[in-house]
Amino acid sequence: MSPGTTAAVRRLPAVDALRGFALFGILVVNSTQIMDPYAAEGFREPGAAFVDGFALWMVKAVATAKFYLLFSFLFGYSFTLQAASAERAGANLTARFLRRSLGLLVLGVAHAVLLYTGDILMAYGLLGLVLLCARRISPAAAVRTACWIYGVFGVLLTGLGVLALGVPDEGGADPARIAAAVAAYRGDAASVVQANLDRFPDALFGIVIMAPGILAAFFVGLAAGRRDLLGHDRTSGGRLLRIAGVGLAVGVPGAVFYASASQGPLDERWQFLGIGVGMLTAPALSVAYACLLLLLLRSAAGDPVVRLLAPAGRMALTNYLAQSVIMTVLATAYGLSLYGRIGTATLMALVCAVFTVQLAFSTLWLRHFRYGPVEWLLRVVTLAGRPGGSAGR
Repeated sequence: MSPGTTAAVRRLPAVDALRGFALFGILVVNSTQIMDPYAAEGFREPGAAFVDGFALWMVKAVATAKFYLLFSFLFGYSFTLQAASAERAGANLTARFLRRSLGLLVLGVAHAVLLYTGDILMAYGLLGLVLLCARRISPAAAVRTACWIYGVFGVLLTGLGVLALGVPDEGGADPARIAAAVAAYRGDAASVVQANLDRFPDALFGIVIMAPGILAAFFVGLAAGRRDLLGHDRTSGGRLLRIAGVGLAVGVPGAVFYASASQGPLDERWQFLGIGVGMLTAPALSVAYACLLLLLLRSAAGDPVVRLLAPAGRMALTNYLAQSVIMTVLATAYGLSLYGRIGTATLMALVCAVFTVQLAFSTLWLRHFRYGPVEWLLRVVTLAGRPGGSAGR
């Protein structure tokens, strides 16, 4: 499920912990896009310090494209919980989910215009309708559909990357474009909004580009939810370990190649092939991350990890939007205007501090309230103004 819940959805600690973990990866990736004009435009920064270049290389290798897939898997998984909740309540799932999707779409548009154009909520609001239409698909058919969607997508991107090797290098970053972005985001509130509006068509195009990955993850999540794989530890520890091993064996080389093509040492003509290979192998690392975390949750450290991550996962929509608020206030004329002024290494330290605060805040909030504030708002919309309770106890 996207950040956000509906009424009477059964809480699964593993799902909430995985979602909290995914939130950290989303923050790592989004923060570089929000704070760094070169990363936002897809260029390498000339003259960047080695430590900053290496930090961004690690972000590309470890996090980029991996965590939105995990988040999307959880969206599909939690759709099955929402469907079961609607059935128990004798409610109309279609009406509920359409209202919820509209709520996500409205939040996503506001997020993209006011804060960060790399929004995921619009994609979930629109593409989630595919889940609604395919809700009766069998788990096996859902997995086959996911493999076809993502396989064709990955092979196509990789093929285009191979063709791009023959295209002359255009010379890297456009200084005028970077300067214009910096001026806009450091200008005033109006210039920030205008810059986001100018980039809004790119945000819509991003939905098209990300759609195959999101839909594939939706379908895998739907299949896993139908089989209740995260509810009763149905997968043995040995099998999780083997899956994680295969995922790492496939995903790590692809991630290294993608980061090397994006940030060096490979020259920029390899960038598009790197994107193709990176996208084709990203699901392997996403699966490995999920399996390793599930193994950790079954260990002696499992309960403390759940207590640490699950509250943030339960408030994922609130935390996702709060991350954008915090980073945008730091980056733009809304606040400190640090856009382009913080190296990636320093930014990652800041990211860890922000997420630590979010973990503590989520735990404290849920001691006093049943839902995060934005979760409660989405719940009201989903249940047509009859949430069956308030945000408080």
